[in-house]
Amino acid sequence: MAASNTYHLVTRWALPASPEELAEILFRDPEDLARWWPAVYLRARQLEAGDDQGVGARVDLYTKGFLPYTLRWQFRVTEADLPRFLRLDAEGDFVGRGIWRLRSLATDGVTIQPMTEVEYDWSIRAEKGMLRTLSPVLRPMFNANHAWAMRKGERSIRLELARRRTSDPVVLAALPAPPGPTFPHNLRLLRTRR
Repeated sequence: MAASNTYHLVTRWALPASPEELAEILFRDPEDLARWWPAVYLRARQLEAGDDQGVGARVDLYTKGFLPYTLRWQFRVTEADLPRFLRLDAEGDFVGRGIWRLRSLATDGVTIQPMTEVEYDWSIRAEKGMLRTLSPVLRPMFNANHAWAMRKGERSIRLELARRRTSDPVVLAALPAPPGPTFPHNLRLLRTRR
């Protein structure tokens, strides 16, 4: 029987982009996560660079979901076959692994835009005191928190694709900002304490 604080969550997005275009956003600059996915990534700092595939890179993260708590954790890229696959191992408030898979989807022959299925397979153990302690009771809420974070990620990456595909200042100005974090009043307090 699995421990009550273990989670296995799988998310899939179908995005109008090639695996190469998506890998560039998702994997090439981990510090950029806080800019294009700010609802979840409050801060991302690369501690060690990896090889040309990213293997060996270590990143320190400060994250949150819709619930009023934050998480501190790090990941190390342990395997990669870009643009189609990347595995990271997590430690800190989360311990476990995440696997990103990007797969080209067949088109009908008429569609010009490539489509890619993005799958994120997140298998972790919650180690933050509150999450570990309350997992048996609040598991549905924590699962919903992850689902919310991934919905914000899908919306944010679609906006980032649109931003990267245009140089027209009128179009750029019309694009909305990516969704921001919940409970921003708490974030102001945290920033003043640093």
